[in-house]
Amino acid sequence: MHLSFILEGLDTYRFYSKPLILLSLTIYFYQISKPISWTLLSKATMGALIFSWIGDILLMWENLFVYGLGAFLMAHICYIIAFKIGQRNPGKIGDINFVKTFLRNLPIYILAAFTYYLINPHLGPLKIPVIIYIIVIVSMATTATERYGKCNPESFWQVFIGAVFFLISDSMIAINKFYQPFEEAGIIIMGTYCIAQLLIVMGIRAHLIKP
Repeated sequence: MHLSFILEGLDTYRFYSKPLILLSLTIYFYQISKPISWTLLSKATMGALIFSWIGDILLMWENLFVYGLGAFLMAHICYIIAFKIGQRNPGKIGDINFVKTFLRNLPIYILAAFTYYLINPHLGPLKIPVIIYIIVIVSMATTATERYGKCNPESFWQVFIGAVFFLISDSMIAINKFYQPFEEAGIIIMGTYCIAQLLIVMGIRAHLIKP
């Protein structure tokens, strides 16, 4: 529904429909996770959804962009915690092949670096907050890749693809805001964002059902 409002240019309706997306997903996640396992993993995921919902609301006002950025920063930190918990032996450094890990994450690093290269000249006073945000979202995405072979395949792929879509969505926001606005920005940003959040939630659910 929200995406149709974007396509039709119904900005007034978008103002009301946007907060309902994450609110609905948060309620859904609570309902499906509470009976299964209300652990730190569930609570961290719930925290990420709540902070994302707050960020969605704040970003509807241009002058509150920094606060929205901060809310999503907290959401990504919550997801990092959730992804760390939702895997086997997350702290065993000796089992990590750093070269293989770097190569696996290389596309994520390239996308983040290319996005920063484009927007850097136009960041102004937001340069430091944006750099911090990029580091955190890249950490979120690479933590998702870290779960490979450490959780059931269904959970890994849903969370991983969701994290990549989240990275793409935020990259589009940055390019549209700081580099070059483009007509399709709204539908691409919200489309990839909705897919990202849904896939991550379903991936966490899959882990709760079969750790």
